[in-house]
Formats: sequence, C-alpha cells, structure tokens
Amino acid sequence: MSTVRRTAVLLAAVCTLALTACEPTEDDAAGGAGGPTASPAKSVSPTKPATPSASPDKGSSGDGDGSSPDPDYDVFPCSTYDVKFTATLAEPTTSSYLLKITNKGTKACRALGHPVVTFGDLDGQATERGTAPGIEDAIRLEPGESAYAGLMGGADDGKGKTVDSIAMTMNTESDLEQTPLKAPAPGLYVSPDMNSVTPWVGNAEDALSL
Repeated sequence: MSTVRRTAVLLAAVCTLALTACEPTEDDAAGGAGGPTASPAKSVSPTKPATPSASPDKGSSGDGDGSSPDPDYDVFPCSTYDVKFTATLAEPTTSSYLLKITNKGTKACRALGHPVVTFGDLDGQATERGTAPGIEDAIRLEPGESAYAGLMGGADDGKGKTVDSIAMTMNTESDLEQTPLKAPAPGLYVSPDMNSVTPWVGNAEDALSL
C-alpha cells in the first residue's frame, strides 16, 4: 500500500471516531446527569383519618350495657283462651275435685293466683283457700305443661244444692273478658261455706293437700 493511501485510511478512521464522540448519548437525550433536571414533585399532605362509624348497638334492653332483656318479660298470664280444663272427682265423700289446666298454645304463660270457679246456674263462686304466690313467682307453663288446683267440697248439710257441672275462668289481673271453661261434676254438693279452691300448683298431690 502506498503511503498516500495509508494516510487516507487513517484519516477516515479518525473522522469516524470523531463523529461517534459528537453524537448525544441516551442519558443526554433522557435528561440524564448532564441534562436539565426535572422540577421536584409537589409534596402531598397526609390523608385525614376517616370519621369513626356510629357507635355499636347497645343491646335491645336500651340500658346501654348490651345485656339481653329479661327472658320472662313477654310471658303473660294464662287466660281461658290459652288452656284446656278438666275436673276429676278426687274424694267422693266430700265432693272434692282435682282441677287441671294444660297450656294448649305455642307460647309460655303464667297461671296466676286461684282459679275462679262457679257452680252450674248457682250464684257465687268458690272461696279462695291458701295463699297464692305473687305474679313473679307464679307457675310458668310452657306449651303442653299443666298446673293443678283442688276444689274442696263437703258433706250435705242441708244448706246447699247439688250441681252437675262447674265453670272456670283464670285470674289474669286484668279486665280481659274470658269465656268460662266448663267441666262435668256430677253430684257436686255446693254449700255456702264449704266449697273452696286452692291456688294453682305444680302437681296434683299438693293441690289436694293444701
């Protein structure tokens, strides 16, 4: 190769390197270290905490302690609409009868005080015998459960009359009008001062021994 041609090749190589060095780098095109820097982003204020939700339910009792209501608060006195009634002769010589009621409903009820017993078409009713518990301690009858009372009679003293049926209404401590429940009581002797009825109790034996 002649000296002139070698010199030309070297000059071409030098020019190529020079052109490459003059081209902008990728960092320069993207605003890298050598280019202008972007404005800093404006700071964002912290998010305000959410407002607390409404206070939780304080319970249906309304007293704020979350306690459940009294389980007996909706147990009402039994009426003749709630029970079935039977009368069974317990002592023939004294015309004493065992009275029985059974809750025929779907909810519990309370058998309060004494039954109100009348005699056929006679005026008046059996007197109360013994002390009945208060309303809070009265017998609670679940559906299908029973309570008992004793209707005490007496021997014929010539002062009364004989009847063949009795009728019963429940003590509800209210003015609720009830339909009397009737039961046969053949040969029951009714005397003005002998017939009495015990309060409702939980078993037959107690009903006849009060």
